[in-house]
Amino acid sequence: MKIVFCRSRTIGSWLIRKVTWSDWSHVAILEGEKVVEAVWPKVRETTLAALVAKHETCLIVDFPTPGKDAEIMALALTQVGKAYDLAGVLGLWWHRNWQEDDAWWCSELPEWCCQKVGIKHFRASAVKRITPQHWWMISVN
Repeated sequence: MKIVFCRSRTIGSWLIRKVTWSDWSHVAILEGEKVVEAVWPKVRETTLAALVAKHETCLIVDFPTPGKDAEIMALALTQVGKAYDLAGVLGLWWHRNWQEDDAWWCSELPEWCCQKVGIKHFRASAVKRITPQHWWMISVN
């Protein structure tokens, strides 16, 4: 699975980076040129070109999901149209359960998709929220 890490010069990007101690404020799932991302107001499908055009910096990192990339993207596409997880942003302080699938924060969605196909990057019992920084910390590229 490829994840695109992004940051921009907006106040929202800056705040997310400061609160999460990260260089990155956004992540999106990438397959080919197709991107699925959770942004305000809802999860959407877009293109890599459109994603890159919105951000100051983007970096693509490949996470090992042997033979599961298409299945992960198919699951991500089933979430298109669901709400952005604004409560998840507040959940950084109140530890909202990221595993609820009614709304998504950008960095929650990739792990949900991975866990649905049997690949876990994070301990579900210990993590109440996943930030772009968490993905960055486990990346090896």
